Parts: sequence; C-alpha cells; structure tokens
Amino acid sequence: MKQTLLLIGCGDIALRSTTLLHSHYRLVGLCRYPENAPKLRQHGIIPITGDLDKPRTLNKISGIAHAILYLAPPPNHGKRDTRITNLLASLTKRVTVSKILPQRFLYISTSGVYGDCNGALTPETRPINPRINRSIRRADAEKQLRNWGLRNHINVSILRVPGIYAIERLPLKRIREGAPTLVPEDDCYTNSIHANDLVYIIFAALRYAKPGRVYNACDDSNLKMGEYFDLIADSFSMPRPPRIARANAHEHISNSMLSFMEESRRLTNTRIKNELYIELHYPTVAQGISEDKATKSEKR
Repeated sequence: MKQTLLLIGCGDIALRSTTLLHSHYRLVGLCRYPENAPKLRQHGIIPITGDLDKPRTLNKISGIAHAILYLAPPPNHGKRDTRITNLLASLTKRVTVSKILPQRFLYISTSGVYGDCNGALTPETRPINPRINRSIRRADAEKQLRNWGLRNHINVSILRVPGIYAIERLPLKRIREGAPTLVPEDDCYTNSIHANDLVYIIFAALRYAKPGRVYNACDDSNLKMGEYFDLIADSFSMPRPPRIARANAHEHISNSMLSFMEESRRLTNTRIKNELYIELHYPTVAQGISEDKATKSEKR
C-alpha cells in the first residue's frame, strides 16, 4: 500500500510534482478555498479544507500522512512564520495510538535566508543572515521545523530554492515594458532553477534527504541579474533592458525588485548531486529556455 503524502501549498510546483509523486504516494492536499478543490482532484490530489491562518480548521490533517511536503509561503507581515507554528501545533496536539506523526517533512525554503554574500560562493554550510522580513520569516520557519523534528524524532529536511523559472514564469512583461536593470559594475549575482528540475529535486529529497539536512536547489548557471534579463530578451527577440547605476535605481526600480538586487550570492549545488543523485535536465537557464521554446513549438 502506498504511503500518504500531505501537500501544503498546492500551487504550480506542487501540481507539476504530482505525476512523479503518484508513483510512490497517495496524495492529499490542504485546500484553503473550496473552489480550488476540483483542480486538485484533476491532479489526483484528495482535497482537505483548511487554512493555515485559522488553527481550528487544521484538525482534520492530524495523523493522516506518513510524509509532508510544505510549499506554502509565510504570512506577508511580521518576522515569524505563524503558519508553520499553527501547522506543527495541529500535527502534535491530537497524536494518539491511531494518529501518528509523519516520519518525513520536506520544507521548501528560500535562498534569501543567506542574505547578501557579496557575490561569494555559497554552500549550505554558510551561516544564514537574512536581512529582509520575507527572508527572516523563512529562517524562522526553518528553525521551528528543525527544533520540532528533533523533539519528535522526525526526519526534517530543507530545500533552499532560488528564482524558479519556466517558459510560463519568465519576466517577459517587465522586459517588454523596458524596466531597467543595473550596470554590470553594480549588478548582483542571481541563482535559478527550472520548475521541472525542482520537481525532480523534491522527489529525490523525499526519498534520500538526510535528517536535518539543508540542500541548495539550484542549477549550474553563473549569471548576474542583468545577464539573466538580457538572455531572456535575446531568446524572445526583444530589446535588452536599459542599464542604470545603482545610485539612480530607487527612481526607476520598485522597492520589491531592489530588495533582490541588493543581495548577491552564487549558490553551490554539490549536495543535491552527491546526496540526492540529481542530474539536472536544465543545467543552465540558456538551456532551459531553449528547450522550453522547442517543446512549445512542437506542441503547436
């Protein structure tokens, strides 16, 4: 009999993952809005209504799963991830002989927890130093989960994920509108992973990740952000974005985008290759975009 995997956060990546996950698991998904339940069923996910912001709605998920894949974002305010707090409390408060805790918990975090590394190579052993609230909330979730896993003898593993791309997720609108990026001397390194490669990494992590272990889920690209935008523009025969100095950036670039441009790091991915046995289908962004375009053309 297949084990039950509970999906928390049934967005694009979770739905992309279902084809692989069905081979090993019976899938159950937390569904915040009842109107989304049919979409989950179409992907073979049994929906269970519940809201991470409303603890009383989470009682049904206690004891139902052997493993949990958590892809939900933290709240968009504060410095704590209260959603993780609510979930962990609901999982543990009703444990009985017939309702056991999951034995594996995979949390999808962000590489933003490292903060600004000034362009340095960034392995998983580098101490985290989140600078902005969205990354601070992620770091809080990681800490809560690791402590919970240790207390309850549960295999908790973490994937730190950078920018996820696929042909449907590219910033074409931004490029089309001529939004600027930074001149090379002021630019920052960025990191990427193709959505489909992330699916394979998730599947491998659920099988092979070590307890308490962190993995950088990134490709082999070594791009600065301006180079990333230029590559996309060239791939779709669009004008490259204009470049501006960092000193003028606040006048032309949104604060949310600037927060990404103020952090520079080059993630290493040795662990996913050596410990999760990952062979990237799209080792670089250039290959990913090229193959996505070719696949899309074949389907027409």
